[in-house]
Amino acid sequence: MYLDLELKLEALSSLFGQIIKPYGTKEPYAVAHAANILSVGEFFVNTLIGKPSPYVQEFFINAEEFFDKQYDFDFSELPEETPCVRGNEPYERPKGWYRMGLKVRGKYPDGDTWLGPNGWRSNSVPGEWPVSFHGTSLDGANGIIKSHYTAGSRQAYGRGIYSTPDIHVAEKEDYAKSFTSKKTGKHYKVILQNRINPQKRQICQRADYWLIPVAEGTSADEEKRIVESSLRPYGILIKEM
Repeated sequence: MYLDLELKLEALSSLFGQIIKPYGTKEPYAVAHAANILSVGEFFVNTLIGKPSPYVQEFFINAEEFFDKQYDFDFSELPEETPCVRGNEPYERPKGWYRMGLKVRGKYPDGDTWLGPNGWRSNSVPGEWPVSFHGTSLDGANGIIKSHYTAGSRQAYGRGIYSTPDIHVAEKEDYAKSFTSKKTGKHYKVILQNRINPQKRQICQRADYWLIPVAEGTSADEEKRIVESSLRPYGILIKEM
């Protein structure tokens, strides 16, 4: 799959719930106020818990600072897989999807150990975080974190941020966003690929649901801090439907 910037922006806009435009100083790029330009971290946090300001009408990204093409990968035709481990948890690579790499190395004050080293490997390394996948279905006013993957009985496991280590769960239970591209006319699904802090994660009764608890009454600033210390994006997955 080939993704140009226009299609990548459509995928971002689908996840974010509002149109995101490219930022630059020359046409056809739009010129934006600095407060309207989203970093990867801001995009991720605000996708999960709500927009930075209800008064901001337009959002932008600097594509060169947002995407990291060296980590783009087409998983559509994987050979028979060698079992993989990330963060001491099994990691089944998302066959059938294409990953847009995000520029996250060097962006966190505690370094890059959570990502592990570059390059193909089947093993995990000390300090590395497990992989999880997250859709962006939210409920509640202002995007407060109440969304969750639910058990078959429709009984939730608690308030917080839910993700799953299984891309099939994330896809089949309709937590992936879908959109029709104005660029190609084709239909796509899109979902976030993250690393989850094993010290903050709770494994639910269903082992393919992982929860980052967020207590009722938690302030918006504290919710943001919890997200930033518990879940970190490193790719956006897209799949033609």
